[in-house]
Amino acid sequence: MKKLTVLLTLLYLSLFNNTILAQDLERNVEDRLKSYFRQYKPLRANIGTCKLDSFRIDYNRKKLFVYAGDNFASQPFLPEITETIYQELKQLLPGPVCFYDIQVITNRKEISELIPNIYRKSKKDKSRLFANIEYKGAPWVINNSRPYNISKGLNGQHVALWQSHGKYFINDKKEWGWQRPRLFSTTEDQFTQSFILPYVIPMLQNAGAVVYTPRERDTQKQEVIVDNDTQKGSSFYLEVKSRKARWEKAESNGFAQLKPTYQDGENPFLHGTARYAATERKKDKAFAEWVPEIPETGKYAVYVTYQTMKNSVSDAKYLVFHKGGVTEFKVNQQIGGGTWVYLGTFEFDKGTNDYGMVVLSNESKEKGIVCADAVRFGGGMGNIVRGGSTSGLPRYLEGARYSAQWYGMPYEVYGGRKGSNDYIDDINTRANAVNYLSGGSVYNPTEKGLGVPLEMTLALHSDAGFDKEDDIIGSLAICTTNFNDGKLNAGINRLASRDLADIMLSQLQNDISSTFNLPWSRRQLWDRNYSETRLPAVPSTIVELLSHQNFADMRLGHDPNFKFTVGRALYKSVLRFLSTQHNKDYIVQPLPVDHFSIRFGKKKNTVELNWNAVNDPLEPTAKPREYIVYTRVGRGGFDNGVTVNATTYTAKIEPGLVYSFKVAAVNHGGESFPSEILSAYKARKERGRVLIINGFDRLSAPAIVNNEQQAGFDMEEDPGVAYLSDISICGVQTGFDRSKGGKEGKGCLGYSTGELEGMQIAGNTFDYPFIHGKAIQAAGSFSFVSCSDESVESGEVPLDAYNVVDLILGLEKENTSGIQAGQTYYKTFSSAMQRALTSYSLYGGNIFVSGAYIGSDMSSSQGNREFTEKILKYGYQESLQENRSGGISGLGKTISIPRLPNERSYAVTKPDCLVPLAPAFSVFSYLPGNQSAGVAFQGDYRTFVMGFPFESIESEYDRASIMASILKFFSDK
Repeated sequence: MKKLTVLLTLLYLSLFNNTILAQDLERNVEDRLKSYFRQYKPLRANIGTCKLDSFRIDYNRKKLFVYAGDNFASQPFLPEITETIYQELKQLLPGPVCFYDIQVITNRKEISELIPNIYRKSKKDKSRLFANIEYKGAPWVINNSRPYNISKGLNGQHVALWQSHGKYFINDKKEWGWQRPRLFSTTEDQFTQSFILPYVIPMLQNAGAVVYTPRERDTQKQEVIVDNDTQKGSSFYLEVKSRKARWEKAESNGFAQLKPTYQDGENPFLHGTARYAATERKKDKAFAEWVPEIPETGKYAVYVTYQTMKNSVSDAKYLVFHKGGVTEFKVNQQIGGGTWVYLGTFEFDKGTNDYGMVVLSNESKEKGIVCADAVRFGGGMGNIVRGGSTSGLPRYLEGARYSAQWYGMPYEVYGGRKGSNDYIDDINTRANAVNYLSGGSVYNPTEKGLGVPLEMTLALHSDAGFDKEDDIIGSLAICTTNFNDGKLNAGINRLASRDLADIMLSQLQNDISSTFNLPWSRRQLWDRNYSETRLPAVPSTIVELLSHQNFADMRLGHDPNFKFTVGRALYKSVLRFLSTQHNKDYIVQPLPVDHFSIRFGKKKNTVELNWNAVNDPLEPTAKPREYIVYTRVGRGGFDNGVTVNATTYTAKIEPGLVYSFKVAAVNHGGESFPSEILSAYKARKERGRVLIINGFDRLSAPAIVNNEQQAGFDMEEDPGVAYLSDISICGVQTGFDRSKGGKEGKGCLGYSTGELEGMQIAGNTFDYPFIHGKAIQAAGSFSFVSCSDESVESGEVPLDAYNVVDLILGLEKENTSGIQAGQTYYKTFSSAMQRALTSYSLYGGNIFVSGAYIGSDMSSSQGNREFTEKILKYGYQESLQENRSGGISGLGKTISIPRLPNERSYAVTKPDCLVPLAPAFSVFSYLPGNQSAGVAFQGDYRTFVMGFPFESIESEYDRASIMASILKFFSDK
């Protein structure tokens, strides 16, 4: 008995000691884990402070389970990162736990599960891949006139994306308003559109994708609808039957616009009829024709609508006749019936023309029917009445709720709150519209809908936030994985959405940091319950690109070069994600070509085009394989292009007509953005030749104010230069006080007005050789070709072959405060250009130069001043401050230039005043102050220099008259 007591006592003491030791060990483990997570900082992300939630030691199975807070899950996980985390924990923890099998769990997932498939070195997680889920049908829309094939891009894949919010009706205030405040001359509702519409959507389309956006994509304010049910003005709808096929009324309803505006819930797609005809294999049989009366010449998006019927075919043939020719589309009418279907954007002349219309043929390879309903030209103005009025803005600035109604969506898609809360309805509409369109497809088989195989969604936003140290806040992404049992509607794991978000953040950080040599901040990847990531049936993410409240972010955000880089990063993210989802190889579309030039050909009435390929240092696959040369004759539109295998092309031209060309690089991943546009002309009776040099390459944010007390953008000093046009500007910034940063309301840092909302502010069209060339054509007897400034600077284009050199400098000037400050991207006269012009002057040439900053941009150094003073014979006096008058007097006439932002031509806000240096003389003066605006010199060579851009002269007649005077001055001896 005594021995038993001793044994029990010893056993108790042993257990007690083991318990004490275990408790000591666990306290030690806890302290070390808490310290580790508190101090944890990932290398490539700013995720804030992490923490340990809990841990559990399984002594029997020798396992340690570590549960980290959700912030830990918001970092990027790569195989090497997870391996490092586990190695660090093993080195940190005491024995024997350091030898246990350790699992780190965050946001309900072991961290290895959070590695996106694209970055995995070995086994992929098939549960989040589409795997056997493949759409086998015809794409919704195919451009049959595209002269190349895309085999490793996004050809035939369907993507949905949208840009933030939009103007909406504020129910409790009974007024229309923005969802976000006006800051730094924009609102989030406008700002993100300037990434999606000019950059991301075209890049995706150039990769072959079919892109849907629940907000209107066309910025054209005009809208013309041609329909079988109604006739307005001179627009008309026409049917032609064949021997075997005739047009009949469809049983289902169709579109009809019976009123100018619509109340909540009214559906124009229930008010009309549709027509159908049996298909035939032979061409030019039965057809329907829609001829619009275009209110003003310009670019118009073309949309068609039809009803999906029992025997609808997948290859309905549409022909769009436009200023550049005819473009053919095949539309799959087996899906997407009863809504507006985007074909493309084209140039149309004012009025009704036989070269401006849409034709639907009944030609098809399939036995069935084609359906004809309405055709829409242009985005138009908002026409949904809320609270007694419409928004008064173009439709593209409104929220998705109102577009969905105009697009014929059922009320439950956009009216879930029954008209009581447009804010919530608008947010939900974006995902609901995607689900309605994709319902019944392989990617959304559980919902009813129109069968469009949309595979993913991207919502681009900017968010609030202010950094007192003026550092970049950067990008954040959001996904939702804890919903619907972690499954998307096709049955795949919702972690696919996290993969998409992670790829987006990584691509943005890499491309922005590498391109602009700055530390772009990657913030958290949130896994949270947001409507735009919870509701979509397919993989989805929100990208909060930057903070619209933080000056350091917006200093980048307003720059078109930054927007191009962001757009390309988002396009590449979509490409990489969908290629991984389908286990396909991919190739990135090329960058635009450069060193573009035209010279007269060796054969009669020909011109030779030359250009250089541009390799992308970030993308080894983005190499051009071939090129597309697009041609425009006179004032027409560009044609569908021809394929060229080399970096040169010879074109035949007819004397007396101005020809214009642009070039795009192509590979198996798609097509690049186009080059600048160059023009050429052969006079019927030539007595001289002009070389037009396009030196206006500048793209820029508005003028930057940045000192200890103030920050922001001075629109009145310089509104910046957008790529083509700017749709993001709301008005001028009035709040510059840095001490009021991070606040909202009048007087806060960034506070801005709203007078420019709805204005599509003209930017750099890269088409100014045409404007100069038309003036040369009008002057008579001079032929011309044109080239880029870099082709002259590199020596590829010699100047001495031409009687006259016309150097276009527009708004060109060196960037001293933007994201490319210190780099001479946009110097008016580079060192190489100075040498070329100096050599040309020694040859006895004639030099015509025009630009708004050719004085101020050359005044900073003695060497630059010597060039303008000794060679071009002018000095810089000042920049014109008063901007109420655009009047200029000279050469016996008074002309005008635009001084304020407008939709027709870029604004010349502060043109330079130039003074002649003897024996040069003044030829123009600004009104009403009579400061010298232009200088001419006559000697061994001649110069004619204007302190304002020639192409900014508002009257075409005045441009022709002035050009004739300049050419006469150069010709008279």
